[in-house]
Formats: sequence, C-alpha cells, structure tokens
Amino acid sequence: MDADTEHFDVVVLGLGPGGEELAGRLAEAGLAVAGVEAHLVGGECPYWGCVPSKMMVRAADLLAEGRRIPSMAGEATVVPDWAPVARRIRDEATDDWDDKVAADRFLGKGGTLVRGRGRITAPGEVTVDDTRVLRARRGIVIATGSQPSVPPIPGLAGTPYWTNHEAVEAERVPESIVVLGGGAVGVELGQVLRRFGAEVTVLEAAERLLALEEPEVGELVAKVFAHEGITVRTGAEVTRVDHHGAAFTVMTEDGSHRAERLLIATGRRCDLAAVGVGALGLDESAPAVEVDERMRAAEGVWAIGDVTGKGFYTHVAMYQARIALADILGERAPAADYRAVPRVTFTDPEVGSVGLTEAQARERGLDVRTAVTSVSSSARGWIHRAEGLVKLVADDRVLVGATAAGPAGGEVLGLLTLAVDARVPIERLTSMIYAYPTFHRAVEDTLARLG
Repeated sequence: MDADTEHFDVVVLGLGPGGEELAGRLAEAGLAVAGVEAHLVGGECPYWGCVPSKMMVRAADLLAEGRRIPSMAGEATVVPDWAPVARRIRDEATDDWDDKVAADRFLGKGGTLVRGRGRITAPGEVTVDDTRVLRARRGIVIATGSQPSVPPIPGLAGTPYWTNHEAVEAERVPESIVVLGGGAVGVELGQVLRRFGAEVTVLEAAERLLALEEPEVGELVAKVFAHEGITVRTGAEVTRVDHHGAAFTVMTEDGSHRAERLLIATGRRCDLAAVGVGALGLDESAPAVEVDERMRAAEGVWAIGDVTGKGFYTHVAMYQARIALADILGERAPAADYRAVPRVTFTDPEVGSVGLTEAQARERGLDVRTAVTSVSSSARGWIHRAEGLVKLVADDRVLVGATAAGPAGGEVLGLLTLAVDARVPIERLTSMIYAYPTFHRAVEDTLARLG
C-alpha cells in the first residue's frame, strides 16, 4: 500500500446539503467514508443560498408590511437599517462563514473529512490537491454542486462585480445596483435591496422576468416591481461592462445603466472537467452528469444534486441523497421521479410552482387545458389586498402543473404538489372541502374555472 494512498468504502466528492447528508448516513451505517470538500461543509445553501438569503427576504418583507400600515391600520414610519440583517446572517446563519459545526457533525458520525479540491483520476480513485490519493472500494459519489455562471461580456472580467455571495456578505446596501438576470436569484435580491433603499435596475435578456415560469407570473412580478420603483428592462442584451472609480456602466443596445454595484445573477453551471469525470468515460463538456433512477452514473459511481441537472434545489439534492443511500447499501427504495419537483421564488408576492408549465406541457404534445384566477378571488386575498394568482394546467383528468403566486405562495404549493405527485383526479380535488377564509381557496376557484 502506497504511503500517500488511503482506502475507503465510499468517497463522496463534495459536501453540500446532499453530499453531507449522504456521507454522514453512510458513515452511520458503518462504512468507511471520506468526504472531500474544498470550501465549506454544508455547501451553498446554509452560507449563501437558502438560509441567509431568506433572512434578507424576511427583513425586506417586514419593511414592506410596515409601509402598508397607513392604508389599512393607522400611521407608521419605516426606516430601513441593514446592520441587524447583516449581523443575523453573520451570527445566526453562517457563524461568520465558519463550518466547524457542520464539520464536527460529520466527524461525529464517523466520517473522514478531507479538505481540498478533489478530482477523479481513475475509476475508484480521487486525488485531492494533487497530493493525496483516496481509493474507494465500493464507489464514488459526485456531489460537487454548481457555481455562478458569469457571461463572457466584454469588459466584465476583472471588475469587482457581485455574485449572490457578495450580496449576502454585504455589510451595507449600495446606493444603486444593476442586477443582470431576472431569474429567481436576481428578482429576490433585487427586491430586497430596493426595499432597503437601493436604486435597482434589473436587466433580463428574455422577454419577461422569471422566464422559466408561467408568463402570467413574469407579468405579475414586473407590475409589482414597477410599483416599488424597480426599473425592469426585458429583452436586454448587454454589450459591454465598464468599471471606473466607484461605479459600473452597463451598456445595452438600447442605452446604458450606471450604478455603484453590479450583481451577476445569470444562472449557475457545473464544471465537470474540473471534477474529472472524463476518467470515468463520461462527457466532461456536458452540462450535467446523466444518472439513472437510482442515481447511478457509471459502474461504482453515483451522482446527486446540481451536477445531475435535475434542478438547482437543495430539496432535490436531499431527495437524491436518500435514493443513492439506499442503492449503495443495497436496500429497496422508490426510483427517482421528477414529475412533481416544487420550486419557489421568494419574492413578494411569493411564487410557488410544480410540474409542467403550460408551454412545457404543449411542447410534450399534451392536450391540456388551463385556468387562471386572481388570489383576490379568495376572501383572504381580498382582505389582504393581495397581489397574486393561481394557474392550473391539466390533462383530461389530473393536474400536470400548477402555480400559486401570492402571500405564502410556497405554502399553498404544498396542496398542489401533492395533487401533481399523487395524480389526484380533478374530480376529487373539486369535491374537497377548502378552509374558509384562506389563500388556498383560490385553488378551489381555479378548479371551478378549469371545468
């Protein structure tokens, strides 16, 4: 045995939410497990994604609620202060971006934590920082996540632009910011920063915000943004970025936009070449690792999370971790099914979606019918003077997709996710009792329109 070679049952490459969960559970099952992580144990979600960003959203929503008081409940003066938000993110969510708690948790389960950048160098072999070789008797799990996708815009490279990391770590809100990208990250952070006083411009190359969702949702969010003073430019192709002194200038075919900060929120990507999947005979230029219903990518290789291309969501990574765990341990478990993957954009109004959009369903050749209802059709929505909608997409007897946008849209989505996942007949959904007065009564109204 070579002195610089260590042997394990399983090597998990990447300890984000899915990788950490899977590696820990395998270790608890008695396997010798090495978890390789170049950054923070726990990954994107607890340090920059899900948790701290939703602390930002929560704080911004409180400001918005305070500003609604004069029209409904009296007088109020709201003065934004970013300091408690930054402090809460640093102290409560991230431990000042220290992963000791997560690392100790993994070690306490019996795992071996290997710090460094791992790369697959042969079947069953991972080399870390070119100095440490890990051999896996049973197999390797690829759970390396994704990185912000930065477009090759002339002038952008080398400038101090922000990704979501810098936005979450910010100690103060900039006076102005251009957000490049109108997807979930761009609209969430853009609205937060506007509510804390920044002048915000959102540039989106597609013809609407949240282009992967129903068009009605993009129109709704754009309407709300206009009311809040956020400038939105869709169909905007950025031709150049300049940075001089304390400001960015972002140029498009229709004009330029100047701001103190530039946030790049143009999606995420996976770097399979850096992972070394070519050593396994897999395509390093592919956007994702192709896996079967048991998360198998090759003989003795599993992949979970962002790298599988099934959605950049923590809940997908955790779901896949459970399936891979069972397969590695030789246990029976349901095969992966992505028919009802829920997704939530935490804007105000909150946008929850599941399954296929109308366009996706028609592209697949499904003969679907749809219905859309304003959330204010529910008494609760009317009481709240809420902006929002429910849209249902159905084939002849079941829902294949649904969207709930409005207050607690992601929570209302739970009902719709179950309906899509379990293929609940529409006849059964229409015969249910819906609590009154609740936001989800709008689902009942939309079902009635669906006929």
